[in-house]
Amino acid sequence: MTATQVRAPDGLGAGESTPARRRRAKPPRSRRTWREQLTGWGFVLPASVIVVGLSVFPAGWAFVISRQKADLISPAENVGWDNYRLILDDPNALEAAKHTLLFTALFVPTSIVAGILLAVALNRPLRFQWFYRTCIFVPFVASAAATGILANFVFDPTYGIADNLLRVLGLPQQGFLEDPNQAMAVLVLICLWGEVGFNVVIYLAALQSIPNDVVEAAVVDGAGPISVFRYVTMPELAPVTVFTAIWQTITALQLFDLVYTTTKGQPGDATVTIVYYLYRQAFELFHAGYGSALAYCVFAVTMVFTGLLVWYARRSGTEAF
Repeated sequence: MTATQVRAPDGLGAGESTPARRRRAKPPRSRRTWREQLTGWGFVLPASVIVVGLSVFPAGWAFVISRQKADLISPAENVGWDNYRLILDDPNALEAAKHTLLFTALFVPTSIVAGILLAVALNRPLRFQWFYRTCIFVPFVASAAATGILANFVFDPTYGIADNLLRVLGLPQQGFLEDPNQAMAVLVLICLWGEVGFNVVIYLAALQSIPNDVVEAAVVDGAGPISVFRYVTMPELAPVTVFTAIWQTITALQLFDLVYTTTKGQPGDATVTIVYYLYRQAFELFHAGYGSALAYCVFAVTMVFTGLLVWYARRSGTEAF
C-alpha cells in the first residue's frame, strides 16, 4: 500500500509541526474596496458639509469681520485689533459682562442643587412617578421663545398671575421684570424653570447607575440617609456634577433668547447680557466688526471657564471626561 505524499509549501520544512507553520504563515490583509469607501463617504460627506457650512465657515468669516470696520452694507475697512481694544474702553460692554457674570453666579449653582434634589426625590418609588418626571422635563423641550412669552404673562405687573396671587395672599405687589432690582433674579427663575429638567434627567441616570451593594453596605455599617447621601451618593455624582456645571455655565454665558423675548435688556439696561449687547451692536447699530469682536471674546471666556472646570475635575480625581 502506497502512502500519500504531502508536499510541504515552499519555505516550510517537512518536519515542522502545524502550529509552527501557522505562526510563520501571514494571513491575507483585508482591504476595503472602492465601493465600501464611497459608501462610507456618502454617509459622512453630507453631514460634514453641513457642519463646515453652518459652523466652521461662519466662525472663520466672523473672525475676519472682527478685524474690520464693517456695517454689512458698505465696503469694509481693515482696522486690525482696534475692535478688541475698544471693548476694554466700552463701559456698556463691561456692564453687560457684569450682568452676565451675575446671572451665571446665580443660575449655575442653583440649577445644580435643584437638579440633584429633584432627581433624588424622583428616584424614589412614587405613585405616578412617570408623570412627575415628564412634567419636570417638558419645560426643557419647550423653546426659549415660548418660555419667554409665557413668562411675560405670568409676571406682568397689571394682569399677571404672580401679582394676582400676591394680591390674594394679602402681600404687596412686585414689579418683577419691570423692576431693575428684581428683573435679573426673575430671569434666573425663568431660566431655571426651563433648564433644570436637563439636570434632573442627567442626575437620574447617574443615580440609577450607583451599585446597590455600595448603598446597602453603608446602611449595614450604620449610616443614615443623610450620611449615605453625603459619603456615597455625592461622590458618585461628582463626574456628572462637573459635566452639568460646564453645560449650564455655557448656557448662562450665552444667554440671549430669554432676554430678547422678555425684557429686551430693560428696565434701564439692567438685564443686558453680553450676547444681547453684541446683538444690539451687530444687528441694530450695524457695528458688525465690533459685534464680531465681542462674540470672539465671549467664546474665549467660555473656553477659559470650561478649561478651568475640566482642569479642576482632573486635579481632584473626578473622571468627568
